[in-house]
Amino acid sequence: MHTRTVAIHYVRAALRACPEPSVVLAGAGIPASLLADDRARVTPAQYTKFIQTLWEVLDDEFMGFGPRPSKRGTFAMMCLLAVHCPDLESALRRGLAFYSLFDEPLHLSLDDGRFSLEIPGDPDHFLTESLLVLWHRFSSWLIGRRIPLQGAEFAYQEPAHAAEYHLIFGCPLTFDAPATTILFDPKFLRMPVVQDEAALRRFLRYSPAELLSRRDHGADTAGHVRRLLGRGVHRTGGRGRSAGGVRADLAQEARRGGDVVPRGAGAVAARPGGGLAGAGRGVGGGVGAAPRVLRGERLPPGFQAVDRVLARFLPRLTQNLSRSRSEAGGRNRSPYVSAR
Repeated sequence: MHTRTVAIHYVRAALRACPEPSVVLAGAGIPASLLADDRARVTPAQYTKFIQTLWEVLDDEFMGFGPRPSKRGTFAMMCLLAVHCPDLESALRRGLAFYSLFDEPLHLSLDDGRFSLEIPGDPDHFLTESLLVLWHRFSSWLIGRRIPLQGAEFAYQEPAHAAEYHLIFGCPLTFDAPATTILFDPKFLRMPVVQDEAALRRFLRYSPAELLSRRDHGADTAGHVRRLLGRGVHRTGGRGRSAGGVRADLAQEARRGGDVVPRGAGAVAARPGGGLAGAGRGVGGGVGAAPRVLRGERLPPGFQAVDRVLARFLPRLTQNLSRSRSEAGGRNRSPYVSAR
């Protein structure tokens, strides 16, 4: 799923405040000898296990570098609040408001397309950079598309491992800046949140490797419709959705997100009798339901992919989502308490 490796610098930096580094390294399957090799790198799977073990040992998602400890599950709870917001800006502001409730809160701010933070007492800037990446990747995931950064500014000197910054941020870099900030086009703040709680569980399972990857986050039309269908299966207890419901959702996303669905798709979806009209028995009805949804329709190019996705994936999607919903209902503890 992930191919980008992580420089050993980030492993060493994360261990600075850990009283039991050997325990954490062993738990992640990282040989201690790698710490002495500046050229060494670890796999995303190793790094994910490493950070999750570190969180468990310290019971602190800030790994000892924040103004106060952040108990495990704090970030997941913030995500749970944000994923129910209508658009990215409201999701980010809800997240900032959540973290401001704690004693000695982080200095986080959002000003149009500028996201800034300040963390005193972060010697290697490890937490600072990790949180910048975290908020950027989480924002991209929320709207289902990668948000290209226009720039990243850092309120400290250029470090020896500056080459890693180009791999991680992929934008022009400025050091010795007045504040530590990432910049992006404000238009993304107006885009709709397209994820739900089921997707959040999967997202957190691979965190932080999911946050370190650079990907398009399934922003294509087919992926977007899959999310709408999956969301409907959970909301209706596995019974599926009517074609009219999916058509209305697509039309709404087109109006609010602009380019989240292909040009012309919103008009077709919104037109009575157009797009997904005529499905009759509802989407998610089991094997054979998908071909009935779009059979015989003349659709714009963007929706041709939708027809293929529905025909190929819908029966399995319905079964998997219904099964995961049943399994989740049988557990006694919240799936958001731990990302493991």
